[in-house]
This record gives sequence, C-alpha cells and structure tokens, in this order.
Amino acid sequence: MSAVLAIDQGTTGSTALVFSREGEILGRAYSEVTQHYPHPGWVEHDPEEIWQVSRKVMSEALEASGIDLATLAAIGITNQRETTVIWDRASGEPVHRAVVWQSRQSAGICESLKAEGHEPLFRERTGLVLDPYLAGSKIRWILDQDPQLQVRAEAGELAFGTIDSWLLWKMTGGSTSAGALHRTDPTNASRSLLYDIHEQRWDSELCEILNVPPSMLPEVLPSAGMFGETDVIEGLPAGIPITGIAGDQQAALYGQGCWEAGQAKNTYGTGCFLLMNMGLKHPVSHHGLLTTICCDAYGAPAYALEGSIFVAGAAVQWLRDELEIIDDAAETDELARQIDSNEGVYLVPAFAGLGAPYWDMDARGAIMGLTRGSGRAHLARAVLESIAYQSKDIVDVMNLDSGIELTELRVDGGASRNDFLMQFQADILGVPVDRPEMVETTAAGAAFLAGLAVGVWNSPSDLDRARRRDCIFEPSMQNSRREALYAGWKQAVARVRSDQGEDEDD
Repeated sequence: MSAVLAIDQGTTGSTALVFSREGEILGRAYSEVTQHYPHPGWVEHDPEEIWQVSRKVMSEALEASGIDLATLAAIGITNQRETTVIWDRASGEPVHRAVVWQSRQSAGICESLKAEGHEPLFRERTGLVLDPYLAGSKIRWILDQDPQLQVRAEAGELAFGTIDSWLLWKMTGGSTSAGALHRTDPTNASRSLLYDIHEQRWDSELCEILNVPPSMLPEVLPSAGMFGETDVIEGLPAGIPITGIAGDQQAALYGQGCWEAGQAKNTYGTGCFLLMNMGLKHPVSHHGLLTTICCDAYGAPAYALEGSIFVAGAAVQWLRDELEIIDDAAETDELARQIDSNEGVYLVPAFAGLGAPYWDMDARGAIMGLTRGSGRAHLARAVLESIAYQSKDIVDVMNLDSGIELTELRVDGGASRNDFLMQFQADILGVPVDRPEMVETTAAGAAFLAGLAVGVWNSPSDLDRARRRDCIFEPSMQNSRREALYAGWKQAVARVRSDQGEDEDD
C-alpha cells in the first residue's frame, strides 16, 4: 500500500491528512494558529509558529494513520494564498511577521499605484486587481518597515515566499547552508502581482514598479513534480519527496476533478471562492473577476476565472457569536426551514465590504425587509440565502466572461454540509449542485497532485475514482420565483453600495 501525506496550511490553522490510494483518509490532525491584530484591519501570523504547528500535525496524522512510514510515497502542500513571508536566507529567520491575505495594511501602496496609472498594466499581465489582498503590495510594505531590509533584499540576502514556499524551505533544511530549497508553483506565483500569467514568468517591469528585487522570488515549478525531499525533521521521515504544491483554492478545484474548461467549484468557508477552469484560454475579466492559474488533469498549468466572496460562513458565525441566536452553525438548516420563504427579508453581509464582482470596500452590511413578525428563522434564512445569492452574482458574470454556460457546480467546505443552503444554491442558479462524500477537497487536491507525480495514481481516471459523490441537489424552483428573489437581492445590494449601485463593469 502507498500513502500520501497532505498538509493544508490555512488561515486559522493547519490540517494534515494521510490518504490511501483509494482516496480514504487514514489519519488526520489539526491545530490552530494564533491570529495577531496589531492595528484595525491588520492581520498577521508568526511564520515560526506556522511551521511548528504544521510539523506537529503532520507528525500526529502519520502516527494516527498507523501506516508503515516506508509506504509514505510523497507529500503535498496546499496553503492560504497571498499570505506573505520574508526571511533571511542564511539564518532562515523571518524578518517580520507574515502579513495575512485578509490584511489591509498595504492599502496605501495599492492606492498610490492606482493613482500613478499602473492598474491597467497589472490587470493585463497578472489577471489581478491592485488590492492589498494580493502578495506584491505586502512584500513592499514589509520592506518599507526598515530601510536596511531593502538593502539586504537587493544584496540577495532575503527570500520572499507564500506559505507553501516557507514550508518547503523549512522541510528541506531551513537555511542556505542546510540546502533548503526556495521554490513555488504557478498557482501561488499567480497571486503575487509580479507573475505574468500569459508568459508564465516573473515580470521584471512589475518588479521594478513595486521595487521588489527579483532575487527575492522563488523558482517556479509545475504543481505536480519534484520540489525537493524532506530533511531530518522531528516527527517526519527524511528523504520523502515533496511532489505537489498548489494554493488552496486551486487545490480544491483539482481535488474536485474540475480539469476541463467550463467545470467549476465553490468552496464555502469563512468566505466563498468560486473558480471555473478555462483550460488554455486566459481571458481578462470585464466584470470584476480575477484570472488565475490552476492545474490541468496532469498538474500542468491551465487558467481559471475566480470570484472571491469575503463573507459566507462568517455570517453564520456572526449569528452565533455576536447576535447569539444560535449555539451551533448546524442549527441554521432547521431554522431556515421553519418558514416557507424569506418573506422579503434580505441580509447583505458586507461586513468587510463587497468582493467580486463589485469590489466595493466601503460598502457595509445591512438587513432589509424586516417586519414586526420577523424573527430568528428569518435571520437564519437570510444569512444562508445571502451566501447563495453572492455565488449567483459570480456565476452570472463568469458565464459572460468565459462564454461558457455553467451546467453543474461542485461544492466543498464546511458550509456545504448544510442541505438547505445547497438546495437553495441549486434553485437560485438553476443548475445541479454536486457535493462529494469528503469535503476536504483542498487537502485531497494537494495529495492527488503529489501522488500523481510519483505514480501512486497513474492517471486522472484513477483520481476520479477516488472522488466519491455524496449528493446531487437538483434545482426545483420555478423561473418566475427565482427571478423575483434575485431581483430583491440586487435591490438590497444596490442600497448598501458606496457608489449607489453603479455597474460592476465600472
């Protein structure tokens, strides 16, 4: 028997899973990572803590699996994207806390670049918008904290990486003298604002605009291939090949088997990330989406359109933690079913602005349509429906940008376990929603990429057999009702937008 270890390093913690060749989970471990909020809107992590937590859960998952370590064939890494680490190559020590993808501390840098007229160039070459969400402005912000950091970076002493690169560096030695490897894959590189997704290389002009020395950047290798071998690390065997790397959303797309143009998945977590595989076509969106790199069936680079929703499961947490009207997220399913319709109540969860396709950072959340008879059930239903409406916002413009009409949506993430939400998602989209038995598709994608590279799986058809379907939610809503509900949502969104509902093309 061959097994593959996957480390899924996420925003709130690290999860390690051991997969069998049949796609079964043999061992699992999870541990949280401390969140640091030094100023309002800033989010940081300790890179050393990320490493120690990740090392620990990998060791614990292997122990829980009970496998003979001689059968461990490969390791795959998937990671929170855009979160930025800069470290000293000689010592392996970070020069600053990791700046997390959610953090807005580089907003001023992005605004300056926009004012200087650089956004069209970044949009054309990277498929991205100039937003502090992305890694490039975070690099610039960290270097700006100490003039000596820029000097050291230009001298080749410092390395930049997203979390995949940081973990690979630590797993392969942790310092230059120990032979540590500084590498990443195209899916993560494409989130940096420094990578030309069309030429598939680091872009010297974009580096110059952001004043990021190219020597800081990792070597880019295909997502399924040899990145290196583990060094002697407590709890991990040495000499295990690390053969799969992908950013978390692209790993989930791969784990869902979305390898052909037009196939799409939606991950329902704290936020939602909806990606559609575009194959070798790489359109620049005209409707507020991002173009990014994903993987084809064999792990080679392909392209995807992506829509990011900032608040999805976080709105359910709001019901639980701030309003205290539920004790557990699962209660929302039963509550929502207590009424036959939303009775005109809509929640727009713009707690941190609106993401795709609006990109309105100044929008704020609102509840509309309340009457004296509105209660817990209305709020629970409005929260769940808001997740589905936001996803429809993205699917509608994705159909326009891609020229492909979505025919099925594959789903994963914690909130995909909510049957009411999944049925309403199918109804409001008018397409079937496919939920797998195992919703940890992000880790599965990293494992599949790693295992494919070393022959644990020999072909995509082997991987397809490892993905087992749990349920298909078929749409059953009449078109007239679907249109009326969605029109109410669009009116609610228009009322919270800072620009009072300008077209998302603007």
